[in-house]
Amino acid sequence: MALQSINPTETKTWAKLKVHFETIKDQHMKTWFAENPGRADEFTIQWDDFYVDFSKNRINSETMTLFKELAEELQLKDAISKYFEGDVINHTEGRAVLHTALRAPEDTNVLVDGENVMPEIYKAKTLIKNFSEAIINGTKKGYTNKAFTDIVNIGIGGSDLGPAMVVDSLAFYGNHLTPHFVSNVDGDHVNEVLKTLNPETTLFVIVSKTFTTQETLSNANTIREWFLNYATQDDVAKHFVAVSTNTAKVQAFGIEPSNIFPMWDWVGGRFSLWSAVGLSISLSVGYENFEALLEGAHKMDTHFKEEEFETNIPTVLAFLSIWYNNFFKAESEAVIPYTQYLNQFATYLQQAIMESNGKSIDRSGKQVDYQTGNLVWGEPGTNSQHAFFQLIHQGTKLIPADFIGFTKSLHGNKDHQDKLISNFFAQTEALLNGKTEAEVQTEGTSAEIVPFKVFEGNKPTNTIFIKQLTPESLGKLIAMYEHKIFVQGVVWNVFSYDQFGVELGKQLATKILDEINTGSVTNHDASTINLLRHYKKNS
Repeated sequence: MALQSINPTETKTWAKLKVHFETIKDQHMKTWFAENPGRADEFTIQWDDFYVDFSKNRINSETMTLFKELAEELQLKDAISKYFEGDVINHTEGRAVLHTALRAPEDTNVLVDGENVMPEIYKAKTLIKNFSEAIINGTKKGYTNKAFTDIVNIGIGGSDLGPAMVVDSLAFYGNHLTPHFVSNVDGDHVNEVLKTLNPETTLFVIVSKTFTTQETLSNANTIREWFLNYATQDDVAKHFVAVSTNTAKVQAFGIEPSNIFPMWDWVGGRFSLWSAVGLSISLSVGYENFEALLEGAHKMDTHFKEEEFETNIPTVLAFLSIWYNNFFKAESEAVIPYTQYLNQFATYLQQAIMESNGKSIDRSGKQVDYQTGNLVWGEPGTNSQHAFFQLIHQGTKLIPADFIGFTKSLHGNKDHQDKLISNFFAQTEALLNGKTEAEVQTEGTSAEIVPFKVFEGNKPTNTIFIKQLTPESLGKLIAMYEHKIFVQGVVWNVFSYDQFGVELGKQLATKILDEINTGSVTNHDASTINLLRHYKKNS
């Protein structure tokens, strides 16, 4: 087994952390700020164009020392080496985990089964570059010799969420091509997208490793049928391309071999946007920007691999998350980007984080007796301030939050940016300090209303402040969370890169679909039988 199996709760350091937690759990952060004028500097990491302030957390220097001890006891450095070197850390599926190789320099030597994978990665990148440029500049045209105007990505899960989030986040850098994403097997979804499209000028990118995923293939076949209302089967080859490993099925669909882009089993779906799965990114924002995204991710890879614990952004964030999850018993964490461009970021992270570490079996195959994984949710500020922030400020749940902001806007409206950032700073300060009864009384509030206006404060936040939203900075940000996920998985002693929990529902759906089609209901629980009958009667 590439990664050691060590129960974190049975380590010496975990026992020390439990004792330490009891001594500081009721202390207020604002007291620590008052006592230590250098606290903000002590708990801030400045790296490249990132400024990460984690001083508004319920930790002190002893907490950080114990985190470092735990990292050493759990052999985190060795795990990181194995992660980057292509060891089989996805043990249950017998695979390496090498999305980091997709953004590494060409002269890097990364071995899988004794073979350097970099040449095939760069061969695929050349295909992506050449194809993207031919579509964007109009040299590759549709069946009526018109240039393309729209791109439709057809995929689900990692074949949709990553590319869709990046394209949305980098809309400022978009070109004349209009991107669309079809994922849900809901027929209303695909038909709403088709209503807006011209078959003569639309390119369809089907992303499916096996080319058998029910949702993706259902949508692809529906779209092909729609397309054939206007064109011939021979024209399919000019309008459909695929990212897949199943060459035979792709060609049977009508796609030319030259328009099939590769996938590899050492890249998990939710970490695959850096590969040809990101073709729709390259098409939507141009290959140079796609390359800059990869370059940013590689810079974060290098930081994570080489930086010492105290100044290692993903590692610090991972341990803080574990601190709240396992010691304060906080079950969720919020991600609040102060830019509308990152409106899909929390949705993307939900898959990346919850599919990875939503596990209850440890690396020895035993049931865990401690919390793993965490619920992730969020929306952009300032919208979210007028929605769920009430719960974070005055609710009964402890909800740590990552605040992500940018010092410079993209369109340059300084007035709006100043107002946005004033809210960004104000919320983390309010969550830190709260509002005391005395402060409420000095505002002239009537006595019976005073309790309702008191804020406890002491709510933890991380502030991730970045110079500007660029393809490179977005690459760094995504990779930062990828590595945070890895560290959490190492500490929790789980395999982060399989997703067997997704499979059972798929298997049952196939069986139930057959029963809907044949009308013969077999063995189910009473509720499912009633639901099937109700559907058949009313559909």
